[in-house]
Amino acid sequence: MNVKRLMIALILIFAVGTVANAQGFLGKLKDKAANKVKERVEDKVVDKVGKETDDAMDTVLGNKKKDKDKDKKSKDKKSNKNNDEDAEEVDTTPDAVGQNVKSDFVRGSVILFEDDFANEQMGEFPSKWDISEGSLEVASVNGKKFAHSNAPSSRFSPLMENMSSYLPDVFTLEWDEFFCKQGETPDFAFEFYFFDANGDWTGHIYLRYRPWNPDYYGDYTFKKGGGLDGEVSGSLDWDNLSKCTKVGQWNHFAISFNKRAFKFYINGIRIINLPNVAAPKRFAFDVADDNPYRGVGNVVLAAGAVELYERKTTDLSAEAAAIEKAIKETGKFVTNNILFETGKADLKPESMEEIKKVAEYMKANPTARFEVQGHTDNQRQL
Repeated sequence: MNVKRLMIALILIFAVGTVANAQGFLGKLKDKAANKVKERVEDKVVDKVGKETDDAMDTVLGNKKKDKDKDKKSKDKKSNKNNDEDAEEVDTTPDAVGQNVKSDFVRGSVILFEDDFANEQMGEFPSKWDISEGSLEVASVNGKKFAHSNAPSSRFSPLMENMSSYLPDVFTLEWDEFFCKQGETPDFAFEFYFFDANGDWTGHIYLRYRPWNPDYYGDYTFKKGGGLDGEVSGSLDWDNLSKCTKVGQWNHFAISFNKRAFKFYINGIRIINLPNVAAPKRFAFDVADDNPYRGVGNVVLAAGAVELYERKTTDLSAEAAAIEKAIKETGKFVTNNILFETGKADLKPESMEEIKKVAEYMKANPTARFEVQGHTDNQRQL
């Protein structure tokens, strides 16, 4: 302790001498400036004194400090050893984490059919549809019109020029369904079918939701496009469906098909992913159970889909054929992939791929006449 006090006293004497010299020099300056400089010098000196004092004390007491640290580490080690003997063995292996992209849906670039039912008259049969069983009428839920089944079971398909074969080899299909809230009693089932050109089914999805329970259930069966087995099937369990669906709201359903690869989504989350199924030529919605909520809204069929895993390039000739099919079926084609910068007339770079597809079709049809239409959004550049 005496050594420590002596060291502090010696260092403080040095500090006072340093401050005195500084004051002699600062006396030649103006009082205000001198005071500022004096305060800074004194602060630095105090800091230096404090640091040097700490260093000196560590040097003087270093051996004792090391001995204390050594004793403390020894006690901690002994304590930890005793605790380890009493504790169960802990697995420190990192948990495995699966990496999986489940939101890869991209709408096809050429619209072949679409119906949001907005311009349909309430209570009438929807004008863009045909039916093979049951009955349909235009209804509304939460202010949104849709095709509602007002029979125990109804099967319906879009009106197309060729009703037996209108699906291209690569396409996307989207629609909306409404799931009622808990406490509302309707128990409803929904089925979706794919057919070949002869009318034989190639794929089937079944979904059931009971809001009064509540529970979800689903399964699927598809004919294979080749391979050892003739069919592939599976179940959609409650946990998966309950995580991605929205009760008391409209839910968005989507299908992506590319030559043989089938993907099914609910609200953007991929639920089914099959690599090899038979190519369909048409589809149908099948709605069972008569209740005020059951049906479909906002249906969009488009050419183009999520690329096959091994496909690296875009087949422009196939896209041009899809444009030609759209014009033949509907008299027009619609694309959502020619985009401009917000608030400018500048094309975004990603728009060029779509423009190349249109140019491919125009080259193949030099005598065709075109009218270009477009629309803008209400976003403004800040």
